[in-house]
Amino acid sequence: MILGMSTATFTMLHVILSLIGIVSGIIVLLGMLGSKRLDGWTALFLATTVLTSVTGFFFPRDHILPSHILGIISLVVLVVAILALYVYHLAVAWCWIYVVSAVAALYFDCFVGVLQAFQKLPFLQPLAPTQSEPPFLAAQLVVLGIAVVLGIAAVVRFRPAATATT
Repeated sequence: MILGMSTATFTMLHVILSLIGIVSGIIVLLGMLGSKRLDGWTALFLATTVLTSVTGFFFPRDHILPSHILGIISLVVLVVAILALYVYHLAVAWCWIYVVSAVAALYFDCFVGVLQAFQKLPFLQPLAPTQSEPPFLAAQLVVLGIAVVLGIAAVVRFRPAATATT
């Protein structure tokens, strides 16, 4: 049992947090592309994405896995985004630092989502049983490409002087 929950319940909580983080992150990213601060969505994105990374450490393991390393990197990136937004208020360089770190955090969550989809969904498992096959690699490259292109566009378009909205 993890934190007084069954493993299945804890896994479901972790997945729900991750999905909320991804959906709210996409909404925040779309807001950035329109130079809009979506403060409520942003708080939801940052909180659920932090919780997704933190809860990932509570799954029983006897050694450090690549997922733990990605979780640590994600948390560092999220701390930078939170500092840029809530401490430095997107002043000067902190605006683009926030955008890059927020998009990176969203990408990491999507990366894990694609990985989990190929591991858990019956119709994807045969396409990439070891996650080294072309369909898996293609899916990950598409996600990375989208994150890079939209991230660059968000850096160019997002201006902190835009009116904050929820």
